[in-house]
Amino acid sequence: GGKSLKPDSVTNLNLLFNSSNFKALHLISLMEIVVPVDRALYKSVEAACLRSSVPNTGDDRFPIFNITGEELDDSKKKLYIGALFPMSGGWPGGQACLPAAQMALDLVNNRTDILPDYELELIYYDSMCDPGEATKLLYDLLYTEPIKIVLMPGCSSVSTLVAEAARMWNLIVLSYGSSSPALSNRQRFPTFFRTHPSATLHNPTRVQLFQKWKWTKIATIQQTTEVFTSTLDDLEERVKEAGIEISVRQSFLTDPAVAVKNLKRQDARIIVGLFYETEARKVFCEVYKEKLYGKKYVWFLIGWYADNWFKIKDPSINCTVEQMTEAVEGHVTTEIVMLNPETVRGASNLTSQEFLAQLMSKLGGKNPEETGGFQEAPLAYDAVWALALALNKTVGPLRAKGHHLEDFNYNNRDITAEIYRAMNTSSFEGVSGHVVFDAQGSRMAWTLIEQLQGGSYKKIGYYDSTKGNLSWYGNDKWIGSGPPADQTVVIEEFRYLSQKLFVSVSVFAGLGILLGIVCLTFNIYNSNVRYIQNSQPYLNNMTAVGCMMSLAAVFPLGIDGLHVHRKQFPVICQFRLWLLGLGFSLAYGSMFTKIWWVHTRGFIDHHYPVSQQHLEPWKLYATVGVLLGIDILSLMIWQIVDPLHITVEKFTREAPKGDLDVLIQPLLEHCNSEKMNTWLGVVYGYKGLLLLLGIFLAYETKSISTEKINDHRAVGMAIYNVAVLCMITAPVTMILSSQQDASFAFASLAIVFSVYITLVVLFVPKMRRLITRGEWQSDTQETMKTGSSTNNNDEEKSRQLERENKELQKIIQEKEERVSELRNQLDPRSLAPPPGYPAPASDPHPVPQSFANSSSLYQSDSKISRNKCHTSRLQLLYK
Repeated sequence: GGKSLKPDSVTNLNLLFNSSNFKALHLISLMEIVVPVDRALYKSVEAACLRSSVPNTGDDRFPIFNITGEELDDSKKKLYIGALFPMSGGWPGGQACLPAAQMALDLVNNRTDILPDYELELIYYDSMCDPGEATKLLYDLLYTEPIKIVLMPGCSSVSTLVAEAARMWNLIVLSYGSSSPALSNRQRFPTFFRTHPSATLHNPTRVQLFQKWKWTKIATIQQTTEVFTSTLDDLEERVKEAGIEISVRQSFLTDPAVAVKNLKRQDARIIVGLFYETEARKVFCEVYKEKLYGKKYVWFLIGWYADNWFKIKDPSINCTVEQMTEAVEGHVTTEIVMLNPETVRGASNLTSQEFLAQLMSKLGGKNPEETGGFQEAPLAYDAVWALALALNKTVGPLRAKGHHLEDFNYNNRDITAEIYRAMNTSSFEGVSGHVVFDAQGSRMAWTLIEQLQGGSYKKIGYYDSTKGNLSWYGNDKWIGSGPPADQTVVIEEFRYLSQKLFVSVSVFAGLGILLGIVCLTFNIYNSNVRYIQNSQPYLNNMTAVGCMMSLAAVFPLGIDGLHVHRKQFPVICQFRLWLLGLGFSLAYGSMFTKIWWVHTRGFIDHHYPVSQQHLEPWKLYATVGVLLGIDILSLMIWQIVDPLHITVEKFTREAPKGDLDVLIQPLLEHCNSEKMNTWLGVVYGYKGLLLLLGIFLAYETKSISTEKINDHRAVGMAIYNVAVLCMITAPVTMILSSQQDASFAFASLAIVFSVYITLVVLFVPKMRRLITRGEWQSDTQETMKTGSSTNNNDEEKSRQLERENKELQKIIQEKEERVSELRNQLDPRSLAPPPGYPAPASDPHPVPQSFANSSSLYQSDSKISRNKCHTSRLQLLYK
């Protein structure tokens, strides 16, 4: 009636096969009986068939078939293959791989040129892609008759378990669906082969695509299983060699929510995902929630998922099909070429298209997109053919050694070694392409590159990793204008000084330099005027030169990368430092020298003898030279030990208006050295002490008057202004160093104001005096007429008078003491006038105030002469 025959018991089978109605037997021969999982029932079916009383009439119209649909031949010996096909779980590849393997077995058993004396039989279980379940099933396979000559696992996790244990039973392991790179380890898995290439075969293709699209920064997210961990380790090594950085590496066990959020938070753009199909749905549901898709993102996935994997309803996620379709649009897959793209007939005498047609017929019209393992089905088909051809190759060598394949047991290493050699040298054309194994037992193949466009996968290229050849179709499509950037596009933008500010300050600095030239010219031209001479004009000249050098430092202070090339910038840094340092030393040093010597003369006048009061000009110049020498020495040591160089300061990135995928990275160039703070601390400390000492000396000498430095009060005022401006500007500019406009404005304006105040205070009063009093030429002409000898004579006379004045003061002191002594010796009554005589009249000549206590000295001329005080000295005394 066209119904499947499902025998319930051995008794029913015996009744069926002992029936005289041979039509029933013919019916059995036309039916396809699905292999039961219960091996005891299988053996009962086989025994019942063999016990059937079919007469040997020579009529072959009623052949007896085994459960694979093949005609039984008593002369053929059976070789059993123990297989694990995952019909469910993370990768339900057995749904399509099992029918493909059965197709291959049918063809192999019907071939007379391949294993003519043997028949291959498949004994399989459902591993559910679970290593725990596979452990129990492996035990059943090994400890249940009959002996299996080869094991065929599917998933990588199951293959790892089986391949590691198979060495103990001398079994060859041939996998059709394992891609874990960890399996490419001959020390750990010495008898392992696979027709599915290693997952690391995807990595050269990925690296090639990263380089093609000019990506240097990627992120990864993986399911924590050995296959994906080892694949990612291999990818990390390859991208490192290619100069590509893995900036983010996330993993998860069952729930990818946290890992996806971390990718979003760390701005991952190019993301490689390594996980099974069921977890892929969970990942992209979270991707949709976090908006980690669109024109700014590219996902790289494994290509062996079902074509509609994102449309399959999954109770473990709460996203709709529309949301999943939106999230996965545009992702790229790399997939090992599992179906020969060329129309060639291989060992099975089938082309790849003929194979697909027969497989579709075998699946009974199931949708390939909903059938697990449909893409890997050619690998399972070729795995059976690889095994059959290898076993066929061992028949002759084993017979020469006196062995046969049916003699195999778990202790026979010779047969295992022959099978290993045959597998290792396999090379044939299969429906998946050319089948050949490398030294680690892994399949070598091409890589197919596909992209999801409009909800369906489109081939965009192939990559041959053995030759490094990329075949590109050029039909890749992107949501944006092209491949997205591997990170937020950061545009580096240097901050430059405001040109309006620079020009404005430069104008003031230029005018200040002109003012300095006018003051210097005035001072040199009138250097012979007595009033100018008494202001120490050479020191004033140094002040003017130092002010002009300080103003000249304003120009390199405002020059940055906008005006000069970056290589020339360190030279500008040197100009800034030397001009400002030497200018300050000359300008301030000369003023400090004046105020120092004014204070010193005031101190000498009260504590040292007269012979040391003369001011020698060379001492002033020597003081300025010492200060200048200290600066030159310190700057030379600085530049030799730790020279200035350019450094770039980075600021917080700024998002421009309009495009959220672009950030501006502000940069600012600085003149810097390795120990900049140390050097600045030394220089600022030394200069600061000079400024503080200058303020103190200016305050102490404000009431001192001297003719040799007649402008020391103006110098003191200039020192006040310079010190205050410098002490305020230095720390402010350090604080505002990251704000180029404010820093330049403070520093340059402090220099300009200091110089203007100094020049105005020192030179303008001199100009005014010479103009208003008409001393431009009179003093000059007199000086030129009398010569320098006149000035020297006046000075000598002045010094002589000072010496005589001090001598007279000493004599007066001595006489006063003598008079007091004599008065004390006289009787006060003897000085009274006689009776009747009037008291002596007062002296008509007043006595100076300074000699009020010595009135007896001036009572009469006789007393003066008696005390031997020469009258000619009285005028000097009064003077």
